[in-house]
Amino acid sequence: MIEVVPSEGGVVPAAVEVGLVVNGEARRLVVEPRVTLLDALRERLGLTGAKKGCDHGECGACTVLVDDRRIYSCTTLAVMQEGRRVTTVEGLGTPESPHPVQAAFVEHDGMQCGMCTPGQVVSAVALIAEGHAGSEDEIREWMSGNLCRCAAYPGIVAAVRAAAGGAS
Repeated sequence: MIEVVPSEGGVVPAAVEVGLVVNGEARRLVVEPRVTLLDALRERLGLTGAKKGCDHGECGACTVLVDDRRIYSCTTLAVMQEGRRVTTVEGLGTPESPHPVQAAFVEHDGMQCGMCTPGQVVSAVALIAEGHAGSEDEIREWMSGNLCRCAAYPGIVAAVRAAAGGAS
C-alpha cells in the first residue's frame, strides 16, 4: 500500500515500493519519492561503498553501474531505477577474490585516502568494458568524471592499464 500526503499541488506519495536487482540480488525497498539511489543503497541496504562526496554529481565518488552503464547515484532518484540492475563496488569482488580492477588498484597504489576509490573502481570497470582503455590519455579522458583529492591519478591510470591488459 502506498501512503499519500497532501501537498500544494495535490496528493503526493509519502512512500513508494521500488524493485531493484542489486549486485545480483532482487531487492524491494520502500522509499520516499525524493530519496536518491545513493541514499537508498547506503541507508536502506547498508551498501556503503559508494560514497557521498559532493552530492551534486561533480566528483564521481558515488559512481555505480545501472544496467552496466556508469551513473552518479547521487543525481538519480531510487524510484527512477525501478526494475533495473544496480552494481556497486561491493558487487564486483570480495577481499578473497577481488575483481581484476580492484586487484590492479591495490597492486598499482591507485588509492590513498580511499574516499574516491569505490567510484574510481566502478568507473574503471565500465571504461574497460566500453573499450576506452587504449591509451593513458584515453583513460584520463574517460575517467575525468571521477575526482581524486589525494592526486593518486598516476596509480589509477596504471591500474586501469594493467586491468585492461589482463582483460584482453
